[in-house]
Amino acid sequence: MQISANPLMQEMQSLRGEIAPSIGSSIRPNLTQQVNNTTGADFSQLLSQAVGSVNELQQSSSSLATRLDMGDTTVTLSDTVIAREKAGVAFEATVQVRNKLVDAYKEIMSMPV
Repeated sequence: MQISANPLMQEMQSLRGEIAPSIGSSIRPNLTQQVNNTTGADFSQLLSQAVGSVNELQQSSSSLATRLDMGDTTVTLSDTVIAREKAGVAFEATVQVRNKLVDAYKEIMSMPV
C-alpha cells in the first residue's frame, strides 16, 4: 500500500486559497515568524516582548471592532471576529504560561535546602 502525497498537497493548496483573507483586508496572516537566537537573552525581556505582542493584538482587535461599529466599510465582520479570536487565544496562552511559571516557582520554593 503506497500513499501519494501529491493529491493531499493539491487539496491543501486549494483550501489555502479559499481561506486566505482578501487583498484589501486589514488583517495580514503572519505565516512565518522570525525566531531570533535567544542565547543569553534576558528572560524578563522575552516575557515583556510576549506580553507586548499580546497587548498589540488586543488593541488591534479593539480598533477593528470600533471601526466596524462606526460603520467603516473597509472592515468586515469576519476580519473583526478573526482578530478577536487571535487576541483571545494569545491571551489564554499567556495566562497558561504565567500559571506554569507560578507553579514552578511554588515547587522550587517548597524544596528543602
